Amino acid sequence: MNDTAARALLPAGLPDILPPEAQHEASAVARLMEGFASHGYEPVKPPLIEFEESLLSGSGAGLARSSFRLMDPASGRMLALRPDMTPQISRIASTRMADVPRPLRLSYAGEVLRVQASQLRPERQFAQAGIELIGSDNAEADAEIIRLAHEGLERLGISGVSVDLTLPTLVPAVADGLGLDEEALARLRDALDHKDPARLQGLSGQKLFESLLRATGPADKALAALEALDLPPRAREEIARLKAVAVAVRRDAPSMTLTVDAVESRGFEYHCGVAFTLFASGQSFELGRGGRYLAGGEGAVGATLFMDTVLKCAPMKAAQPRLYLPLGTAWETGQGFRDQGFSTLAGLELAADAKKDAIRLNCTHWLNQGRAVSVRE
Repeated sequence: MNDTAARALLPAGLPDILPPEAQHEASAVARLMEGFASHGYEPVKPPLIEFEESLLSGSGAGLARSSFRLMDPASGRMLALRPDMTPQISRIASTRMADVPRPLRLSYAGEVLRVQASQLRPERQFAQAGIELIGSDNAEADAEIIRLAHEGLERLGISGVSVDLTLPTLVPAVADGLGLDEEALARLRDALDHKDPARLQGLSGQKLFESLLRATGPADKALAALEALDLPPRAREEIARLKAVAVAVRRDAPSMTLTVDAVESRGFEYHCGVAFTLFASGQSFELGRGGRYLAGGEGAVGATLFMDTVLKCAPMKAAQPRLYLPLGTAWETGQGFRDQGFSTLAGLELAADAKKDAIRLNCTHWLNQGRAVSVRE
């Protein structure tokens, strides 16, 4: 391997993002943040790295295995690089913004870094953008977050966006009502995670859990099936909450594709209520996920969009026309064209043929006698 190739080699899952993809990402994040702001969500910017005991406590406790760690030479304490931004927003809300009136609406965007990639996400560093609504236990708050996440993806031009609702608190509520012990609960969770009714054989409540596995699909049909089951009181309360969220979403977004898989819990370990995943038609990977959790003891609900997968579905905006300005062109002249929507590239040396120089530098136009002329002419 020569020296140039060696310097270009990067660790697995940590890619360079080059033009035009980098501009595509920057533009998409900007449009998402603009949309969130239009609904009253104020941006915050937490640091990339924090003290380990702060970042990986509370809602961040489940992220310990995903986090890179290093020693801080200034304090002598262990630091962790964030694998997810939601725990940081929770920390900000419960500390620096503890006295701000509730409900608190915050938005964020930034890079995260994870120790291991997954089959569906080979990147270990990628951008997130999201929203958090903190200080409300109302089902309307859940519905608002779902609608805004869905709207954000549509704002990027992604078609066929669907929302899959789940209820990670349902199975524990049913198991508790049936008096299942820890061993039985682990076996139950394994069967449900694999969507395998055969693994339920001989388990107390087998028929009920088989019915829960079947109660999936379009929201109206799945909710009706769930309501028809003979569930313990606490489980029925969880189903009622799920229905209330679905009804609130449907009220303002009747055309949204809404499905339910109430027993799915993988990736929702710290959620304490309704949760959801966002997909695009024809794609198996998730564009984002979110749900209800506790932020420093407060009821909260949020959504995180994964920009690496979002950008695979979002059509790239047409690039700005690029205008070559020969050496000596007045700044004001260039500004006039920038105001018209051009990006301008100033020549730094006197060119024998300005048009050829424009083509060499990938410009779409060149300045000729005060006019922007296409290099194709």
